[in-house]
Amino acid sequence: MLSRFAPQARFDLVFLESMSSCAQGLSESPDLEFEYSDTDKWAAELSELYSYTEGPEFALNRKCFEEEFRAHVSDRKWTELDAAQHRAHAMRLLDGLEVIAREKRLKVARAILYMAQGTFAECSSEAEVQHWMRYNIFLLLDVGTFSALVELLNMEIDNSAACSSAVRKPAISLADSTDLRVLLNIMYLMVETIQQDEPADKPEWKIIKETFRAELGSPLFNNEPISVMLFGMVTKFCSGHAPHFPMKKVLLLLWKSILFTLGGFEQLQNIKVQKREELGLPPLPEDSIRVIRSMRAASPPASASDLIEQQQKRARREHKALIKQDNLDAFNEKDPYKADDSREDEDDNDDNDNSIEAETFPIERDEVMPPPIPHPPSERVSFPKGLPWAPKVREKDIENFLESSRSKFIGYTLGRYLLVLRTYPFSSHFQHKYVSIAEIQVAKEEEFQKTPLSGGEEEVEMCATELLYQGILPSLPQYMCLLDPQIALLKILLAAAPTSKAKTDSINILADVLPEEMPTTVLQSMKLGVDVNRHKEIIVKAISAILLLLLKHFKLNHIYQFEYMAQHLVFANCIPLILKFFNQNIMSYITAKNSISVLDFPYCVVHELPELTAESLEAGDNNQFCWRNLFSCINLLRILNKLTKWKHSRTMMLVVFKSAPILKRALKVKQAMMQLYVLKLLKVQTKYLGRQWRKSNMKTMSAIYQKVRHRLNDDWAYGNDLDARPWDFQAEECALRANIERFNSRRYDKSHSNPDFLPVDNCLQSVLGQRVDLPEDFQMNYDLWLEREVFSKPISWEELLQ
Repeated sequence: MLSRFAPQARFDLVFLESMSSCAQGLSESPDLEFEYSDTDKWAAELSELYSYTEGPEFALNRKCFEEEFRAHVSDRKWTELDAAQHRAHAMRLLDGLEVIAREKRLKVARAILYMAQGTFAECSSEAEVQHWMRYNIFLLLDVGTFSALVELLNMEIDNSAACSSAVRKPAISLADSTDLRVLLNIMYLMVETIQQDEPADKPEWKIIKETFRAELGSPLFNNEPISVMLFGMVTKFCSGHAPHFPMKKVLLLLWKSILFTLGGFEQLQNIKVQKREELGLPPLPEDSIRVIRSMRAASPPASASDLIEQQQKRARREHKALIKQDNLDAFNEKDPYKADDSREDEDDNDDNDNSIEAETFPIERDEVMPPPIPHPPSERVSFPKGLPWAPKVREKDIENFLESSRSKFIGYTLGRYLLVLRTYPFSSHFQHKYVSIAEIQVAKEEEFQKTPLSGGEEEVEMCATELLYQGILPSLPQYMCLLDPQIALLKILLAAAPTSKAKTDSINILADVLPEEMPTTVLQSMKLGVDVNRHKEIIVKAISAILLLLLKHFKLNHIYQFEYMAQHLVFANCIPLILKFFNQNIMSYITAKNSISVLDFPYCVVHELPELTAESLEAGDNNQFCWRNLFSCINLLRILNKLTKWKHSRTMMLVVFKSAPILKRALKVKQAMMQLYVLKLLKVQTKYLGRQWRKSNMKTMSAIYQKVRHRLNDDWAYGNDLDARPWDFQAEECALRANIERFNSRRYDKSHSNPDFLPVDNCLQSVLGQRVDLPEDFQMNYDLWLEREVFSKPISWEELLQ
């Protein structure tokens, strides 16, 4: 049979056969039962606000509340009072925030924090704590507590004495950020609790929630959205002027504020559908999140040691095949590999199944696959046998296809060829033509730039995304890269990455986790080590979510807002930073157990705490994976995809930084969504990796073909790319930068508009009729001015008339 093929084809078939046999004995880990969403469960998001070092402060908050409560109310419990008494006491605490004495103000703030924590001393279960948290927080918001907290936070940000004291200290601890932490804790609990959707909420609570959402995204707090103020805290921290800022809490509050005001991934999809309908574009072919949730993870590529081991087993099997024919039947009765035939029959039968669960790779037919993970019926998406994605064809793809076709048939004009094209079977390319919102926005911007006078005034919808962009735009000048909030976020991400090494010039992100007195016992040291690692993981989670949300919302609002932020990230070395993050044992990172469940809020304030031992700390929890770490990895991969998509120069950066082996190692994580974004990044650079790499990674190539969307003229596997031009990073980025600057100047920089395009008043009567306010010294010396400038100068009337 092989003799009919070319030598190279014979080699490829033999290679595929060897890869298939090598995969038979690989130990398969089960698919990770991970559901990607905007956030983790509410209890997990609450617990990550507090470090384990802050544990003793729960009792301190309770003490402050009870002292205030006993001073004004009888010995009854908070949960026994009626709504009017609750509101009266909340108003008294709010008045206490306006006192001048810092210690008194801090005591009242701790009492309010205890209310926001659900008055846990009077509760017997975690569910009861969460119930009273929700009730108390809506009460606090209704009496105006959040606005008072924002004013106090502004005072603490501008507290130069605290900043200068922290700068001079050799070591910063929790005690240096007590006031800030209490305020940020209350604000985070309010935002995180109110954004939770509860069907049983009262109608007035729903009104309060929507009002709070609008206020949080509007420039009502110090004439700027709350997110812009938090961005300023990040910038100030990274510049070294405020090293005592509790950066984890700032980033968590910033993330949840953006998520609450702009919306999560489901809201993004709804906005996208609405915008396409307004622009007259056809509806989206599918919901990508639903498609990905229905996909199965691929088997990870075999490592070198696995390949060698399986080749040795295959050689032993071939040696056994030389047994005499009369003993072959007896051998087959005990041969463990004989069962492969039945499995092949089962796979052939599965081909008739149209569900995506039956999807297997051709080179994996002989593998023992783990049982599929059951999905809810509502989340199922059925496709015909084949690729899961609907085709998409860009206008540029069609033009390239027509151009290459016309080169074969000289004499055809474009119009005539289009008529012929519509009569052929491949006219489906027009059916699947996809016009993105970004293409419409680019075309409109080009029209505004070409016709600034006749183009009319652009109607800009002042949504929360637009207000946020306008708020951070003045603080992002291109000549002040060190003060760029995105770059500041990357500096924190670099400090929190597991692969980063401590440097003298790096920022200290552990200011809000280190205690005043360092641990003295082994158990205390182990607990602090777990706390520090958990602290870094939460920071990475928050930053990755912030960057991804901003990129997606800016891209939907206007493509040049997205490109402006994306280019800042690229120039700040975001691409090598993410690759550096993944250049680690990613399976160890995802399965890390840096948590102590008995110390998590609200469990620790309701139950009796057991005695901690070194063995219990080492064992960790029983979870299959760490939700926040897998969430962070997927977010970073999505950011990398957004930065490099359709950007040839940035794709070449992936090749130059040797990202292929790093990304390939990430495929060991058996989670469909993470593998999809890794395969996307590998697909765009496959054509540049060489023939030998493609031959040595046939299993990865097969996974790309099975999982990733393909385009018209998409020869990603061969290297005959039309865009395979010389790598001119500077020219491509400079052209993009010029378009971004023209967009920002036209829409936002009204002071530096072109004077040639400003209206001119040519009416002599209206010009002379305008009232001009002359300075006082001119009016006093008006006679002297007339004598010097008018009467004493001769006037040649003949020359003037000519």
